[in-house]
Amino acid sequence: MFLAANAAEEAASTFTAFDVFMVIITVLIAIGLVRLLMQRPGKNVFAIGFTVVSLILLLIADVKMVSGW
Repeated sequence: MFLAANAAEEAASTFTAFDVFMVIITVLIAIGLVRLLMQRPGKNVFAIGFTVVSLILLLIADVKMVSGW
């Protein structure tokens, strides 16, 4: 009985310190995308595309991570 109660208590929260870093990295990539889009003379299309793909993947990971809390 004690093991089952302990396992249920541990499964209740999956929050780790790495989750904070994931959110910070996502915010930094979003800021970088805004800065790339604000460039006037010439836009680096490859960098914008790479940043959009990275941001989409990290947003999906963040949503999955937060839903597990």
